[in-house]
Amino acid sequence: MVSRMTPLLFSLLLGAFGTLAWAQRGPTTDTVQTFNPEQVDATQERIATLQLPEGFSIAVFAEGFERPRMLAQAEDGTVYVTLENTNEVAILRDTNGDGVADETTIQGDFGDVKQLHGVEIDGATIYLASVKTVWKGTLGQDGGIEGLEPLVENMPDGGQHKHRVIALGADGMLYINLGSSCNVCVETNPEHATILRVNPEDGSGREIFATGLRNAQGFDWHPVTGEMWGTDHGMDWHGDDSPPEEVNRLEQGNDYGWPYCYGDQQANLASPLSAPEGYDTLEQYCRGATVGPVLEYQAHSAPILFRFYEGAMFPDTYQNDAFVTMRGSWNRFPPTGYKVVRVMFDDSGEPTGFEDFVTGWLSEDGESQFGRISGLLVMNDGSLLISDDSNGVLYRVSYEGGN
Repeated sequence: MVSRMTPLLFSLLLGAFGTLAWAQRGPTTDTVQTFNPEQVDATQERIATLQLPEGFSIAVFAEGFERPRMLAQAEDGTVYVTLENTNEVAILRDTNGDGVADETTIQGDFGDVKQLHGVEIDGATIYLASVKTVWKGTLGQDGGIEGLEPLVENMPDGGQHKHRVIALGADGMLYINLGSSCNVCVETNPEHATILRVNPEDGSGREIFATGLRNAQGFDWHPVTGEMWGTDHGMDWHGDDSPPEEVNRLEQGNDYGWPYCYGDQQANLASPLSAPEGYDTLEQYCRGATVGPVLEYQAHSAPILFRFYEGAMFPDTYQNDAFVTMRGSWNRFPPTGYKVVRVMFDDSGEPTGFEDFVTGWLSEDGESQFGRISGLLVMNDGSLLISDDSNGVLYRVSYEGGN
C-alpha cells in the first residue's frame, strides 16, 4: 500500500502547487495536477503486452541508447538516430534483413553541435539540428557523417521547447520547428513558436512559414494532395482536459493562435494577456486573425512526430493515413498518451479521426510506464520504426497478414 500511495500523494502535492502557480497568473475553472508515472524497465515480458491491430507485430530493433529521439534512413537502409543527451548519432544496420539491427556505430565529436535533435537525409546529404543551428554534411562510403557545416545559424534560444525538428517539404525547401520559449507569454523573438522555411542548398530565403504554434514538432506532407499537416501542443496548467492537442492544416502565413487562443479559436481568458494591437478583445483576435485546428485530441498527450504512411508493407487501408507518437503527459491525472495513434484521412485528403495503433507502454492503472515515445520513421521496407527516449529502445512494427 505504501508504494502505491507514494506517487499518488506526490502527484497531489505537486498538483496543488501547480494549481497555485497558475492561479497567480490567472483563474482557471479546472483542476490541474502534475503526475509522472514511474518509469520501469522495458523487459521482454512487458514488451509482449503491447497491443496492436490484428496482423501487426512489434519487436525490438535496437536498444541500449542514451535518449534516442529523431530518426532518418539512407537509401542503402542505414538508420540514423540522434542521441540528444550525448550529442551523438547512432548509425544502425540490419545486414541480414531479419528486422533487428546487427551493426551499430556511435558517431560524435561534432564540434559545436550541442543538444542534437533533428535529422533529415536527402540522398548523400544529411542535415542535423541543434538548438540554434542547422548543420549540413555528407554521408561517407562507410555511412559516417562528414564535413558538417552550419546551414542556418542564430536561431532563437530554446527556452521551454529546445527540440528542433527538420524535414524537407514537398516544395524542396527545408522546414524547421521552433517551439515557444514558455508556456504562455508574448515572445520577444518573432521566430519563436513558428515553423521556419529555408533553402536547403545554402540556407538562404529564411522566412517564417507559420506562427502561433506552441510546439509543432510533428509535420509532414500528404502524399497525394501535397498539403502540409502537423500537430501542435496545447498549453499546460489549464486543466486535465484543456486545451486540446491539435492537428492543423499548415499553410503559409497562417497564425494558429498561441498564446492568445487555443483549440477551435477559443480565447485564452485564463491568461493575463491583453489582445494584440489592433484588436479590442482576445475573442475578436482569435476569431478574426487565427486559424483553428481541423482535429482535436486529448489534452496533454504530447504529440511528437507526425508521419504519413505510403510504404508497401501495411494493408492498403493505411495508405495516406498518418501516425503520431504521443509521448505522454506529466500535467494530468490520470495520465494519458504513451502510445502511437493513427490519423485516418479520406480520399480527398481530409483527416477524419483517430484510432489507437500501438498501446501498452502505460500501465492499466496509470502508475507506471516503460516507454515515452518520440521518434517515428517509415522504413524503406514499409515497416515503422519508433524510438522510446526514456528506456533507450527502438521498436520496429511490421505486418504479416494479408491485405
